[in-house]
Parts: sequence; C-alpha cells; structure tokens
Amino acid sequence: MTYEEFLKSKQQLGGDYGFDPVWMPEEAFAFQRDLITWAVRKGRAAIFADCGMGKTLMQLAWAENVARKTGGRVLILTPLAVSHQTVQEAGKFHIDAARSDAGELASQIVVTNYERLHHFNPEDFEGVVCDESSILKNFDGATKTAITEFMRTRKYRLLCTATAAPNDFMELGTSSEALGILERKHMLTRFFTHDGGDTSKWRLKGHTRSELFWKWVCSWARAVRKPSDLGYSDGDFRLPDLIKRLHVVEASRKNSEYLFEMPAVGLTEQREERRRTISERCEMAASLVNSTGKPAVCWCHLNDEGDMLESLIPDAIQVSGSDSDDAKESKFKAFENGDARVMITKPKIGGFGLNWQHCAHQTFFPSHSFEQWYQAIRRCWRFGQVHAVTIDVVTSEGEQRVLGNLEKKAASADHMFSELVRHMHSGSIENKQTNKATNKEIQPSWL
Repeated sequence: MTYEEFLKSKQQLGGDYGFDPVWMPEEAFAFQRDLITWAVRKGRAAIFADCGMGKTLMQLAWAENVARKTGGRVLILTPLAVSHQTVQEAGKFHIDAARSDAGELASQIVVTNYERLHHFNPEDFEGVVCDESSILKNFDGATKTAITEFMRTRKYRLLCTATAAPNDFMELGTSSEALGILERKHMLTRFFTHDGGDTSKWRLKGHTRSELFWKWVCSWARAVRKPSDLGYSDGDFRLPDLIKRLHVVEASRKNSEYLFEMPAVGLTEQREERRRTISERCEMAASLVNSTGKPAVCWCHLNDEGDMLESLIPDAIQVSGSDSDDAKESKFKAFENGDARVMITKPKIGGFGLNWQHCAHQTFFPSHSFEQWYQAIRRCWRFGQVHAVTIDVVTSEGEQRVLGNLEKKAASADHMFSELVRHMHSGSIENKQTNKATNKEIQPSWL
C-alpha cells in the first residue's frame, strides 16, 4: 500500500444511508432538485445554502421523501417564529405539514421550534431536520445536548444552514457528530494539530491533510452560495446592491484614563466602551430610521440599547429575551405584516431564518460574532429582495477593532465556502473530461 493509498483509507468519508427519491416538487429549480436528490440518497447530510436559495423547500422535500418512503413521521426543528413560515411554504408545494407546540402529532411532517423540543418523543419520528442548524451554539449546554441527542437517535437526519463554521472548524465537527459521520474529537485528532502551546486553538495539518479534510466534508455536506456554484446559470438568483455606511460617534463622557480616545483592547474594555456610548449610538441609530418612514431593523446587543431605541423610535416594536415565546412570535408577525414599521431586537433572537424582504434598511451595533452579523444582514439582503439594502453601522472610536475582526472572519467564511465548492467541482470536471467523447447529459459527479 502506498502512502497516498494509506491516507485515502483514513478519510472516513460519509456513507450513504438513504434511498432514491420517491417524489420531487415540480416547482424546484434544477439545482434544488439535484441537492434534494443528493441529500435523500445520503440519508444523513448537511446543506449549507445561502439565504434565499430555497432551503425551506429543499428540507420540506427531503422530509416528504422520508415520510413517503418509511410511512413514518419527520420532525422539522426551526428557530423561533420560523415554524409558521415553514408551514406556509409547505402549503405552496402541496406538502402536508403541521405546526405543533405541545407535542401533538397532527401530520406526518411536524414543525416546531427548538425551544419546544422537550414536548416530543424521538421514537415517534423516522427523521429529523435542523433548520438553521448553526443556531445551536446560541443555546445553553443542556438544550444543545438535548437537541443533538434527539437527532443522533434518528435514522434519517438533515442539517440546513447558511453559515456553517465561518471561522470555527469545530462547528463542522459538531455537525458531523450530529449526523453520525465522525465524532468531533476524532475529527480534531485526524485532521488538525494544536496551534503552538494553546490547546484551544487548532489548525489543519499541512496541505495533504487539508485536502483530505475538505474532501471528507464534501462527502456529507454541500455548500452553495448561488446556482453557478453547482454548475448552473444564476438566472434570477442575483443579489441587489448592499450599501454599508459607517457612522462613528464621539462619546460625550470621556474616558478619564486617557488624554485622547483610544481603541478598546480586550473584551472587558470593549464592553465598557459599549456601555459608555449607549446614548450616542442609540440617538444616531434612531435618527437614521426616524426620518425615512420606511421599514427598518435596529440590531442591538444590550437590553439598555433596546430599551433606549424603543423610547427614541415612536413606531417601533422590541422583541427582547424576557418576552415569552408566544409574545416574540406575535411581535415578529406584526413586523412582517407591516403593523409595526421598525423592529428592534438582538441578532441572537431574530437573526436566524426569518424572511424580511419587505425591509431594506438596517442599523447595526457590531460585535465580534461574524455569524450574527452575516445572518442578521441576510434577513433582508437575500435572493428575492428587489431593493438595494442599506446597512448603517453605528459604532464608536474605541470599537474600531471590532470591525477589523469582522472583516477577517468574513474572509475566513469565504475561504470555507470556496474550498467546499472547489472540491465539489473537482470531481465534476474529471467526470466531464472522461465523458467528453459522448453526447450524453452527464449529471454532477457529486450527485
């Protein structure tokens, strides 16, 4: 056995646990049909599809196939307030799905929020779908463990998200473990090494291991930012312009330790800087949305920020962590329906899964979380949005380093998607070259 053959034997590629599709929605685009077919055949898979690419349709079609094949039920877990959108989408495609809040089994496809999982028995389901699966990191340890364990006991499993591990390879290990492919700790020892003396930081082992790692991820996951990533024409899947405007406010209450304003160093100083400039930042954000008369979203991170914004913006509604789940859903619906012009909330509450295409203006107080930044923006800036989207970033002089950190994480996220797309295409190119002499229509090799 050669060394190359030895390395290939250690790839631990994800296996096939599924079956050929028994049903396909006529409304699905060609690239969506390919992804549905691939995911159904895998049985346990992850689809990392950007916002507006039709993840809801794809996960519903996957669930319908499992339900028809097995005669059993499928549970779809969604972020808060997204379950009703999922049921509405199911109706458009003639898929029988029903929302359940307290464990009732009203349909073969049951849709509920992550927060209500404790009402359900895993033995009642043949398959489970985690919508916006990257949100799992926002739950406490007990909740996240319960969700992961519920999923790991089911034969058929599907993860769907737009931002898988943009700057943290560990999340890919968590996804692999939930799918039953490879445990996170085994992924680390197989493909990674400690970065210097810090055992909490890991990096890929050299070029060969890096190539094997991405091939391994491609054996159970598919990434798509636009149809051309899968070899199709982008057609109408084109994003409108994204306009980012930076507003740096000056703190009226100076830092007594320095003669001049200095960048905040470390999380402690950054938190102090954020609290010291609450009034200035909220007044700026409020002035930006009060004068337009158009829908807007104000993203915040502190309770005091949300309360002050609500007091400064007369026609705004705030969704806070202290609201009950029912109250949160009611307020989100009010914004979606136009009953409230401005939505004020935190990215970790409303930044996942919701579709706010009617809105094209956001104000944002940045944090170090690229995932929250990306997901929050994509509530409005998504395929299907007909207007240019304006993002007003409001910050202070002391928080400039936060923006620099977000830019680095954005580059890392782009690298991850590029590597996944490259490895998906490498097999397709080889397949096309092999069959170039024939005039047959060749399906993608990854399918």
